[in-house]
Amino acid sequence: MKKVFAVVAVVALLASCKKDYTCKCTAAGVTTNIEIKDAKKADAEDACNASGVTYGLLGGSCTLE
Repeated sequence: MKKVFAVVAVVALLASCKKDYTCKCTAAGVTTNIEIKDAKKADAEDACNASGVTYGLLGGSCTLE
């Protein structure tokens, strides 16, 4: 039982980790890196996708790295 609890605790800890991400956006041949600091991966993806909408209007796109 202790092993199961330890595994669940480690998984929960890793799932809630925050770190820095880079959103790489390209439009009209120009590449811009947007730094997303201290965020969960899902939040960083949302922020990058929101930037992608703006760059999409210019014919570009964004990807999270």
